Amino acid sequence: MNKKAGCASVDTAPKSKPKYKKKSQLVAIALRFKKNKLAVFGLCLFVSLLLVSAASPLFIDYDTDVITQHIAQRLQGGTPEHILGTDAYGRDILARVIWGSRISMFVGVGVIAAALSAGIIIGSTAGFFGGKLDNIIMRVMDVFLAIPNTLLAISLVAALGNSVTNLIIALSISLTPKMSRIIRSSVMSLKEQEFIEAARACGTGNVRIILRHIIPNAMGPIIVEGTLTIARTIISIASLSFIGLGIQPPAPEWGAMLSEAKKYMISYPYLVYAPGIAIVLTVMSLTLLGDGLRDALDPKLKN
Repeated sequence: MNKKAGCASVDTAPKSKPKYKKKSQLVAIALRFKKNKLAVFGLCLFVSLLLVSAASPLFIDYDTDVITQHIAQRLQGGTPEHILGTDAYGRDILARVIWGSRISMFVGVGVIAAALSAGIIIGSTAGFFGGKLDNIIMRVMDVFLAIPNTLLAISLVAALGNSVTNLIIALSISLTPKMSRIIRSSVMSLKEQEFIEAARACGTGNVRIILRHIIPNAMGPIIVEGTLTIARTIISIASLSFIGLGIQPPAPEWGAMLSEAKKYMISYPYLVYAPGIAIVLTVMSLTLLGDGLRDALDPKLKN
């Protein structure tokens, strides 16, 4: 056969593009998350709570409706003016619960931001460099892990004093060891991957590798743990406020409201319903959201 004829017989026409483009990883995660009805419900509920919390200054006056005492209206049940009734000082319960969500959300987000920042620095350093440095850092974290989170937070708040800033610091310190271990395990599983070796071969520095290549690829477990930790943090905030070591009156924190209402639970049980239900709904929404994100980001579930 002629060589030219053989070459001419080869089909050089451009191949047709596939009919369906490959879905991006983000779209695949979103589709898996969408299939989880409980997770979608948790997301919608949490977004609704956030919107109500953010918009509360538009329809609630803090001085008049939240902290000012109206003794003549104390311990009234549901009325057209006060849908959920008033507390022992005549303050509107609904207004205090809504405004209390701002405090819980602010402190929860502040705690998780501080704990994640410290955890990323500590965990990525220990996991990436390993050796004696890893051993020293992890032994220090083990000391903190040996103390229950709530007990450690109580001790720190009692030592530092009652304030929002000190509460955030105390809870952040108590959560940092667990965050550090989670991030360390993710970093250790990624640092031997081929794309990290390629980055090293190109002369990329260690700090740049951690910030540009390892941390972004480890964000899945970090996001999931952060979402679930916010839920646990809100419970811790309410617990500390309930025993008098968290947000101090007259600020409308849910745990502090439950503490004030415990004296009237028998005669006026409605006082504990609103803050209790607010805690349950917020924690439930974050838990459902975190579980849904964990399932959506789990590589084992990919087809």
